[in-house]
Amino acid sequence: MKTSWWPPVVAAVLSALTFLLAKDSLIDDAFITLDYAKNLAVHGEWALIPGHPANTATSPLHVALLAFVTLLTRASGAAHPVFALGVVNVGVSAVFGWAWARMRLPAAASAVGIAVVLLNPLLLSALGLEVLFIATALILLVSFADRPVAFGVIAGLAVLTRLDLAVFVVLLAAVAPAVRHKPLPVLGLFLLVTLPWLGFSWWYFGSAVPDTLVIKQLQRSFGGQGFFGTGLDLAWGGDPVAVLSFAPAGFGVLALLVWLFVRRRESLPFVALGVGGIAYYAVYSLLNVPPYHWYFVPPIVALGMAGVGIAARWQVQARAVAMAVMALLVLGYTPAFVRPVPWVAPPFFGNWADTADYARVGRELGQRVGGEPVGAPGELGALAYFCDCQIVDGFSDPGLLGPQIRERIDRAGPVVAWLLRLNYTRFDWQRPPIARTYQLTYGPGPGPWQVYSQAKGVGHFMLMPIR
Repeated sequence: MKTSWWPPVVAAVLSALTFLLAKDSLIDDAFITLDYAKNLAVHGEWALIPGHPANTATSPLHVALLAFVTLLTRASGAAHPVFALGVVNVGVSAVFGWAWARMRLPAAASAVGIAVVLLNPLLLSALGLEVLFIATALILLVSFADRPVAFGVIAGLAVLTRLDLAVFVVLLAAVAPAVRHKPLPVLGLFLLVTLPWLGFSWWYFGSAVPDTLVIKQLQRSFGGQGFFGTGLDLAWGGDPVAVLSFAPAGFGVLALLVWLFVRRRESLPFVALGVGGIAYYAVYSLLNVPPYHWYFVPPIVALGMAGVGIAARWQVQARAVAMAVMALLVLGYTPAFVRPVPWVAPPFFGNWADTADYARVGRELGQRVGGEPVGAPGELGALAYFCDCQIVDGFSDPGLLGPQIRERIDRAGPVVAWLLRLNYTRFDWQRPPIARTYQLTYGPGPGPWQVYSQAKGVGHFMLMPIR
Protein backbone atom coordinates (compact mmCIF):
# COMPACT_ATOMS: atom_id res chain seq x y z
CA MET A 1 0.00 0.00 0.00
CA LYS A 2 1.54 3.29 -1.11
CA THR A 3 1.80 6.30 1.15
CA SER A 4 -0.77 8.97 0.22
CA TRP A 5 0.66 12.00 -1.52
CA TRP A 6 -1.91 14.54 -0.37
CA PRO A 7 -1.16 14.91 3.40
CA PRO A 8 2.31 16.50 2.94
CA VAL A 9 0.99 18.72 0.14
CA VAL A 10 -2.01 19.88 2.17
CA ALA A 11 0.16 20.47 5.24
CA ALA A 12 2.68 22.52 3.23
CA VAL A 13 -0.03 24.65 1.63
CA LEU A 14 -1.75 25.27 4.98
CA SER A 15 1.57 26.25 6.51
CA ALA A 16 2.37 28.67 3.69
CA LEU A 17 -1.02 30.35 3.93
CA THR A 18 -0.94 30.70 7.71
CA PHE A 19 2.61 32.04 7.56
CA LEU A 20 1.52 34.78 5.15
CA LEU A 21 -1.28 35.53 7.57
CA ALA A 22 0.92 35.78 10.67
CA LYS A 23 4.39 36.84 9.46
CA ASP A 24 3.88 40.54 10.31
CA SER A 25 2.69 39.78 13.84
CA LEU A 26 5.47 37.59 15.26
CA ILE A 27 5.84 37.79 19.03
CA ASP A 28 8.93 39.19 20.72
CA ASP A 29 10.39 35.80 21.70
CA ALA A 30 10.19 34.67 18.07
CA PHE A 31 12.61 37.47 17.20
CA ILE A 32 15.09 36.11 19.75
CA THR A 33 15.23 32.95 17.62
CA LEU A 34 15.51 35.01 14.44
CA ASP A 35 18.31 37.10 16.00
CA TYR A 36 20.29 33.95 16.73
CA ALA A 37 19.73 32.65 13.20
CA LYS A 38 20.75 35.97 11.64
CA ASN A 39 23.95 36.24 13.68
CA LEU A 40 24.89 32.63 12.96
CA ALA A 41 24.32 33.12 9.22
CA VAL A 42 25.96 36.55 8.94
CA HIS A 43 28.66 36.52 11.61
CA GLY A 44 29.13 32.82 12.30
CA GLU A 45 28.34 33.44 15.98
CA TRP A 46 25.92 31.71 18.34
CA ALA A 47 24.78 34.98 19.83
CA LEU A 48 21.79 37.24 20.22
CA ILE A 49 23.96 40.32 19.65
CA PRO A 50 27.16 40.21 17.56
CA GLY A 51 30.40 39.70 19.46
CA HIS A 52 28.84 38.27 22.61
CA PRO A 53 28.22 34.49 22.48
CA ALA A 54 25.25 33.41 24.59
CA ASN A 55 23.29 30.26 25.35
CA THR A 56 19.68 31.41 25.45
CA ALA A 57 18.44 29.81 22.22
CA THR A 58 15.94 27.22 23.43
CA SER A 59 15.91 25.19 20.19
CA PRO A 60 19.38 24.58 18.67
CA LEU A 61 17.94 22.59 15.75
CA HIS A 62 15.47 25.32 14.84
CA VAL A 63 18.14 28.04 14.96
CA ALA A 64 20.56 25.96 12.88
CA LEU A 65 18.03 25.30 10.09
CA LEU A 66 16.89 28.92 10.05
CA ALA A 67 20.50 30.06 9.86
CA PHE A 68 21.23 27.67 6.98
CA VAL A 69 18.31 28.95 4.90
CA THR A 70 19.16 32.54 5.87
CA LEU A 71 22.69 31.95 4.63
CA LEU A 72 21.31 30.84 1.28
CA THR A 73 19.32 34.09 0.99
CA ARG A 74 22.51 36.14 1.36
CA ALA A 75 23.16 35.58 -2.34
CA SER A 76 20.77 38.49 -2.89
CA GLY A 77 23.06 40.75 -0.85
CA ALA A 78 21.13 40.68 2.44
CA ALA A 79 20.03 38.11 4.99
CA HIS A 80 16.29 37.46 5.27
CA PRO A 81 15.56 35.41 8.41
CA VAL A 82 11.79 35.99 8.21
CA PHE A 83 11.70 34.62 4.66
CA ALA A 84 13.86 31.72 5.87
CA LEU A 85 11.30 31.12 8.61
CA GLY A 86 8.56 30.76 6.01
CA VAL A 87 10.62 28.31 3.96
CA VAL A 88 11.53 26.22 7.01
CA ASN A 89 7.93 26.21 8.28
CA VAL A 90 6.61 24.95 4.94
CA GLY A 91 9.26 22.23 4.74
CA VAL A 92 8.74 21.06 8.31
CA SER A 93 4.96 21.05 7.83
CA ALA A 94 5.36 18.87 4.72
CA VAL A 95 7.30 16.38 6.85
CA PHE A 96 4.52 16.64 9.45
CA GLY A 97 1.94 15.69 6.81
CA TRP A 98 4.14 12.90 5.48
CA ALA A 99 4.40 11.39 8.98
CA TRP A 100 0.60 11.23 9.15
CA ALA A 101 0.46 9.67 5.69
CA ARG A 102 3.05 7.05 6.61
CA MET A 103 0.82 5.61 9.35
CA ARG A 104 -1.88 4.82 6.75
CA LEU A 105 -4.76 5.90 8.95
CA PRO A 106 -8.17 6.64 7.45
CA ALA A 107 -8.05 9.77 5.28
CA ALA A 108 -10.39 11.67 7.61
CA ALA A 109 -8.07 11.02 10.56
CA SER A 110 -5.01 12.30 8.71
CA ALA A 111 -6.88 15.40 7.52
CA VAL A 112 -8.19 16.22 10.99
CA GLY A 113 -4.82 15.47 12.60
CA ILE A 114 -3.11 17.96 10.27
CA ALA A 115 -5.77 20.67 10.59
CA VAL A 116 -6.15 20.47 14.35
CA VAL A 117 -2.47 21.36 14.72
CA LEU A 118 -1.62 23.66 11.81
CA LEU A 119 -4.74 25.83 12.23
CA ASN A 120 -4.68 26.04 16.02
CA PRO A 121 -4.73 29.76 16.99
CA LEU A 122 -2.45 29.15 19.98
CA LEU A 123 0.21 27.54 17.79
CA LEU A 124 -0.13 30.26 15.14
CA SER A 125 0.36 32.85 17.89
CA ALA A 126 3.81 31.38 18.48
CA LEU A 127 5.06 31.04 14.88
CA GLY A 128 8.73 31.88 14.78
CA LEU A 129 9.34 29.69 17.80
CA GLU A 130 9.88 25.94 17.42
CA VAL A 131 6.19 25.01 17.69
CA LEU A 132 5.97 23.34 14.26
CA PHE A 133 9.18 21.43 14.99
CA ILE A 134 7.62 20.15 18.22
CA ALA A 135 4.49 18.85 16.50
CA THR A 136 6.55 17.26 13.72
CA ALA A 137 9.03 15.61 16.08
CA LEU A 138 6.20 14.11 18.15
CA ILE A 139 4.25 12.65 15.22
CA LEU A 140 7.50 11.29 13.71
CA LEU A 141 8.26 9.51 16.99
CA VAL A 142 4.82 7.88 16.83
CA SER A 143 5.13 7.07 13.13
CA PHE A 144 8.55 5.41 13.54
CA ALA A 145 7.90 3.63 16.83
CA ASP A 146 8.29 0.37 14.84
CA ARG A 147 11.70 1.31 13.41
CA PRO A 148 14.34 1.41 16.17
CA VAL A 149 17.11 2.93 14.03
CA ALA A 150 14.94 5.78 12.79
CA PHE A 151 13.40 6.20 16.24
CA GLY A 152 16.83 6.73 17.81
CA VAL A 153 17.74 9.42 15.30
CA ILE A 154 14.36 11.16 15.58
CA ALA A 155 14.54 11.03 19.38
CA GLY A 156 17.87 12.84 19.24
CA LEU A 157 16.49 15.48 16.89
CA ALA A 158 13.46 15.90 19.16
CA VAL A 159 15.71 16.65 22.15
CA LEU A 160 17.71 19.12 20.06
CA THR A 161 14.40 20.77 19.21
CA ARG A 162 13.60 21.13 22.91
CA LEU A 163 15.29 19.30 25.76
CA ASP A 164 11.97 18.86 27.55
CA LEU A 165 10.65 16.66 24.72
CA ALA A 166 12.67 13.92 26.41
CA VAL A 167 9.47 13.29 28.39
CA PHE A 168 7.79 12.04 25.19
CA VAL A 169 10.85 10.13 24.01
CA VAL A 170 11.00 8.07 27.20
CA LEU A 171 7.27 7.27 27.24
CA LEU A 172 7.13 6.32 23.55
CA ALA A 173 10.25 4.16 23.84
CA ALA A 174 8.68 2.37 26.80
CA VAL A 175 5.58 1.23 24.86
CA ALA A 176 7.26 0.40 21.53
CA PRO A 177 8.34 -3.29 21.42
CA ALA A 178 10.71 -2.69 18.50
CA VAL A 179 12.53 -0.01 20.50
CA ARG A 180 12.56 -1.97 23.76
CA HIS A 181 14.07 -5.01 22.05
CA LYS A 182 17.00 -3.00 20.68
CA PRO A 183 17.76 -0.49 23.44
CA LEU A 184 21.51 -0.22 22.85
CA PRO A 185 21.33 0.73 19.12
CA VAL A 186 18.52 3.21 19.89
CA LEU A 187 20.46 4.75 22.77
CA GLY A 188 23.65 4.84 20.74
CA LEU A 189 22.01 6.70 17.84
CA PHE A 190 20.29 9.05 20.27
CA LEU A 191 23.62 9.92 21.90
CA LEU A 192 25.34 10.20 18.52
CA VAL A 193 22.83 12.89 17.52
CA THR A 194 22.63 14.81 20.81
CA LEU A 195 26.03 14.60 22.50
CA PRO A 196 28.06 16.64 19.97
CA TRP A 197 25.90 19.72 20.56
CA LEU A 198 25.34 19.20 24.29
CA GLY A 199 29.04 18.56 24.85
CA PHE A 200 30.06 21.60 22.81
CA SER A 201 27.50 23.77 24.59
CA TRP A 202 28.73 22.64 28.03
CA TRP A 203 32.38 23.15 27.11
CA TYR A 204 32.10 26.42 25.19
CA PHE A 205 29.13 28.23 26.75
CA GLY A 206 29.47 26.76 30.23
CA SER A 207 26.07 25.05 30.20
CA ALA A 208 24.63 22.06 28.33
CA VAL A 209 21.10 23.24 29.15
CA PRO A 210 20.10 26.64 27.69
CA ASP A 211 20.27 29.43 30.27
CA THR A 212 16.61 30.19 29.60
CA LEU A 213 15.68 27.48 32.13
CA VAL A 214 17.14 29.56 34.95
CA ILE A 215 15.91 32.87 33.54
CA LYS A 216 12.32 31.69 33.19
CA GLN A 217 12.18 29.93 36.56
CA LEU A 218 13.21 33.14 38.32
CA GLN A 219 10.60 35.23 36.53
CA ARG A 220 7.45 35.84 38.51
CA SER A 221 4.26 34.20 37.31
CA PHE A 222 1.92 36.96 36.23
CA GLY A 223 -1.74 36.95 37.17
CA GLY A 224 -1.06 35.00 40.37
CA GLN A 225 -2.28 31.72 38.83
CA GLY A 226 0.96 30.12 37.71
CA PHE A 227 1.29 27.72 34.80
CA PHE A 228 -1.23 25.15 36.05
CA GLY A 229 -3.98 27.61 36.96
CA THR A 230 -3.61 29.72 33.83
CA GLY A 231 -3.88 26.65 31.62
CA LEU A 232 -7.13 25.61 33.29
CA ASP A 233 -8.47 29.15 33.05
CA LEU A 234 -7.71 29.34 29.32
CA ALA A 235 -9.22 25.90 28.72
CA TRP A 236 -12.43 26.49 30.70
CA GLY A 237 -12.76 30.30 30.80
CA GLY A 238 -15.08 32.43 28.74
CA ASP A 239 -12.82 33.34 25.80
CA PRO A 240 -14.09 31.19 22.88
CA VAL A 241 -10.76 31.30 21.00
CA ALA A 242 -8.87 30.07 24.08
CA VAL A 243 -11.44 27.40 24.88
CA LEU A 244 -11.42 26.03 21.32
CA SER A 245 -7.62 26.18 21.14
CA PHE A 246 -7.44 23.92 24.20
CA ALA A 247 -10.42 21.74 23.16
CA PRO A 248 -8.33 19.18 21.18
CA ALA A 249 -6.41 18.49 24.39
CA GLY A 250 -9.70 17.83 26.17
CA PHE A 251 -10.72 15.44 23.41
CA GLY A 252 -7.38 13.69 23.79
CA VAL A 253 -7.98 13.17 27.52
CA LEU A 254 -11.42 11.67 26.77
CA ALA A 255 -9.89 9.38 24.14
CA LEU A 256 -7.34 8.16 26.69
CA LEU A 257 -10.14 7.35 29.14
CA VAL A 258 -12.03 5.41 26.45
CA TRP A 259 -8.85 3.51 25.59
CA LEU A 260 -8.71 2.19 29.16
CA PHE A 261 -11.84 0.19 28.32
CA VAL A 262 -11.07 -0.65 24.67
CA ARG A 263 -7.34 -1.46 25.09
CA ARG A 264 -6.32 -1.70 21.43
CA ARG A 265 -2.56 -2.39 21.42
CA GLU A 266 -1.98 -0.77 18.02
CA SER A 267 -2.96 2.55 19.62
CA LEU A 268 -0.25 2.36 22.31
CA PRO A 269 2.12 4.90 20.66
CA PHE A 270 -0.69 7.45 20.55
CA VAL A 271 -1.60 6.60 24.14
CA ALA A 272 2.00 7.28 25.18
CA LEU A 273 1.88 10.55 23.25
CA GLY A 274 -1.24 11.62 25.14
CA VAL A 275 0.16 10.58 28.52
CA GLY A 276 3.28 12.54 27.58
CA GLY A 277 1.14 15.63 27.06
CA ILE A 278 -0.31 15.28 30.55
CA ALA A 279 3.14 14.61 32.05
CA TYR A 280 4.57 17.65 30.25
CA TYR A 281 1.82 19.85 31.70
CA ALA A 282 2.54 18.47 35.18
CA VAL A 283 6.30 19.02 34.86
CA TYR A 284 5.88 22.63 33.77
CA SER A 285 3.45 23.21 36.61
CA LEU A 286 6.07 21.92 39.08
CA LEU A 287 8.81 24.02 37.46
CA ASN A 288 6.74 27.10 38.36
CA VAL A 289 7.54 28.95 35.15
CA PRO A 290 5.41 31.89 33.97
CA PRO A 291 2.41 30.82 31.84
CA TYR A 292 3.61 32.06 28.46
CA HIS A 293 1.13 30.89 25.88
CA TRP A 294 3.66 28.98 23.76
CA TYR A 295 4.49 26.71 26.72
CA PHE A 296 1.01 25.21 26.34
CA VAL A 297 1.61 24.19 22.70
CA PRO A 298 3.36 20.82 23.37
CA PRO A 299 0.63 19.37 25.64
CA ILE A 300 -2.14 20.67 23.38
CA VAL A 301 -0.71 19.25 20.15
CA ALA A 302 0.33 16.00 21.85
CA LEU A 303 -3.10 15.37 23.36
CA GLY A 304 -4.90 16.56 20.21
CA MET A 305 -2.93 14.24 17.94
CA ALA A 306 -3.28 11.42 20.47
CA GLY A 307 -7.06 11.84 20.42
CA VAL A 308 -7.14 11.62 16.63
CA GLY A 309 -4.82 8.62 16.53
CA ILE A 310 -6.66 6.66 19.21
CA ALA A 311 -10.08 7.36 17.66
CA ALA A 312 -8.77 6.33 14.22
CA ARG A 313 -8.55 2.72 15.51
CA TRP A 314 -12.16 2.57 16.73
CA GLN A 315 -15.02 0.90 14.88
CA VAL A 316 -16.33 2.70 11.81
CA GLN A 317 -19.35 4.34 13.46
CA ALA A 318 -17.47 5.51 16.57
CA ARG A 319 -14.57 6.71 14.42
CA ALA A 320 -16.90 8.73 12.19
CA VAL A 321 -18.47 10.43 15.21
CA ALA A 322 -15.06 11.20 16.73
CA MET A 323 -13.71 12.69 13.48
CA ALA A 324 -16.86 14.77 13.08
CA VAL A 325 -16.43 16.15 16.60
CA MET A 326 -12.78 17.00 15.94
CA ALA A 327 -13.71 18.65 12.63
CA LEU A 328 -16.22 20.81 14.50
CA LEU A 329 -13.48 21.77 16.96
CA VAL A 330 -11.33 22.89 14.03
CA LEU A 331 -14.24 24.94 12.69
CA GLY A 332 -14.38 26.49 16.14
CA TYR A 333 -11.03 28.15 15.38
CA THR A 334 -12.90 30.48 12.98
CA PRO A 335 -13.27 33.47 15.37
CA ALA A 336 -9.47 33.76 15.53
CA PHE A 337 -9.33 34.27 11.76
CA VAL A 338 -12.13 36.85 11.55
CA ARG A 339 -9.84 39.88 11.72
CA PRO A 340 -8.00 42.09 9.22
CA VAL A 341 -5.26 40.27 7.33
CA PRO A 342 -2.36 40.04 7.52
CA TRP A 343 -2.55 40.03 11.31
CA VAL A 344 -1.26 43.05 13.21
CA ALA A 345 -1.19 40.90 16.35
CA PRO A 346 -1.93 37.18 16.77
CA PRO A 347 -4.91 35.89 18.78
CA PHE A 348 -2.72 35.29 21.86
CA PHE A 349 -0.46 38.28 22.45
CA GLY A 350 1.08 40.01 25.46
CA ASN A 351 3.96 42.16 24.19
CA TRP A 352 4.35 45.86 24.93
CA ALA A 353 4.22 46.88 21.26
CA ASP A 354 2.93 45.43 18.01
CA THR A 355 5.59 44.22 15.60
CA ALA A 356 5.33 47.25 13.30
CA ASP A 357 5.92 49.65 16.19
CA TYR A 358 8.82 47.58 17.50
CA ALA A 359 10.34 47.67 14.01
CA ARG A 360 10.04 51.48 13.87
CA VAL A 361 11.50 52.01 17.35
CA GLY A 362 14.27 49.49 16.75
CA ARG A 363 15.45 51.10 13.51
CA GLU A 364 15.38 54.61 15.00
CA LEU A 365 17.18 53.36 18.10
CA GLY A 366 19.95 51.85 15.98
CA GLN A 367 20.44 55.14 14.16
CA ARG A 368 20.63 57.03 17.45
CA VAL A 369 22.97 54.84 19.51
CA GLY A 370 25.18 53.31 16.80
CA GLY A 371 27.47 50.76 18.42
CA GLU A 372 26.86 51.85 22.02
CA PRO A 373 25.33 49.20 24.33
CA VAL A 374 21.75 49.79 25.48
CA GLY A 375 20.05 48.21 28.48
CA ALA A 376 16.91 46.34 27.40
CA PRO A 377 13.58 47.52 28.83
CA GLY A 378 12.42 43.95 29.53
CA GLU A 379 11.57 42.79 26.00
CA LEU A 380 14.51 42.67 23.65
CA GLY A 381 13.92 40.28 20.73
CA ALA A 382 12.27 42.57 18.21
CA LEU A 383 14.32 45.59 19.30
CA ALA A 384 17.59 43.70 18.85
CA TYR A 385 16.47 42.33 15.48
CA PHE A 386 15.46 45.67 13.96
CA CYS A 387 18.03 47.79 15.79
CA ASP A 388 20.95 45.53 14.82
CA CYS A 389 22.75 46.99 17.81
CA GLN A 390 23.76 45.88 21.31
CA ILE A 391 20.57 45.43 23.36
CA VAL A 392 21.72 44.08 26.72
CA ASP A 393 20.05 41.88 29.33
CA GLY A 394 20.43 38.31 30.59
CA PHE A 395 19.33 36.84 27.26
CA SER A 396 22.14 38.53 25.36
CA ASP A 397 24.83 38.95 28.04
CA PRO A 398 25.94 35.89 30.07
CA GLY A 399 27.90 38.27 32.30
CA LEU A 400 24.60 39.23 33.92
CA LEU A 401 23.53 35.65 34.68
CA GLY A 402 25.97 34.64 37.43
CA PRO A 403 23.86 35.99 40.34
CA GLN A 404 20.66 34.52 38.82
CA ILE A 405 22.22 31.07 38.45
CA ARG A 406 23.52 31.16 42.05
CA GLU A 407 20.09 32.21 43.29
CA ARG A 408 18.44 29.33 41.43
CA ILE A 409 20.95 26.85 42.89
CA ASP A 410 20.38 28.21 46.40
CA ARG A 411 16.60 27.80 46.03
CA ALA A 412 16.80 24.24 44.70
CA GLY A 413 16.65 20.99 46.64
CA PRO A 414 19.86 18.96 47.05
CA VAL A 415 19.43 16.79 43.91
CA VAL A 416 18.43 19.65 41.59
CA ALA A 417 21.16 21.85 43.07
CA TRP A 418 23.74 19.14 42.34
CA LEU A 419 22.50 18.81 38.75
CA LEU A 420 22.63 22.58 38.27
CA ARG A 421 26.17 22.75 39.64
CA LEU A 422 27.20 19.95 37.28
CA ASN A 423 25.57 21.72 34.34
CA TYR A 424 27.37 24.97 35.18
CA THR A 425 30.77 23.45 36.00
CA ARG A 426 32.41 25.37 33.16
CA PHE A 427 30.41 28.58 33.48
CA ASP A 428 32.58 31.71 33.54
CA TRP A 429 31.56 33.20 36.88
CA GLN A 430 34.07 36.04 36.51
CA ARG A 431 32.80 37.29 33.17
CA PRO A 432 31.98 41.00 33.54
CA PRO A 433 28.66 42.36 32.24
CA ILE A 434 28.65 44.56 29.15
CA ALA A 435 29.05 48.19 30.21
CA ARG A 436 25.89 49.99 29.07
CA THR A 437 25.91 53.54 27.75
CA TYR A 438 22.12 53.94 27.61
CA GLN A 439 19.06 52.45 29.25
CA LEU A 440 15.80 52.00 27.33
CA THR A 441 12.68 52.06 29.50
CA TYR A 442 9.01 51.37 28.84
CA GLY A 443 6.03 53.10 30.38
CA PRO A 444 2.27 53.08 29.82
CA GLY A 445 0.49 55.99 28.17
CA PRO A 446 1.65 58.59 25.62
CA GLY A 447 5.25 59.74 25.47
CA PRO A 448 8.38 59.77 23.32
CA TRP A 449 8.64 56.82 20.96
CA GLN A 450 4.95 56.12 21.38
CA VAL A 451 3.77 52.61 20.55
CA TYR A 452 0.58 50.61 20.62
CA SER A 453 -0.08 47.01 21.62
CA GLN A 454 -3.23 44.96 21.13
CA ALA A 455 -2.60 43.66 24.65
CA LYS A 456 -1.31 46.72 26.55
CA GLY A 457 -2.78 49.68 24.69
CA VAL A 458 -0.80 52.91 24.26
CA GLY A 459 2.70 53.00 25.73
CA HIS A 460 6.07 54.59 25.08
CA PHE A 461 9.80 53.96 25.19
CA MET A 462 12.36 56.42 26.50
CA LEU A 463 16.15 56.37 26.03
CA MET A 464 18.23 57.67 28.93
CA PRO A 465 22.03 57.95 29.21
CA ILE A 466 23.76 56.06 32.02
CA ARG A 467 26.26 58.19 33.90
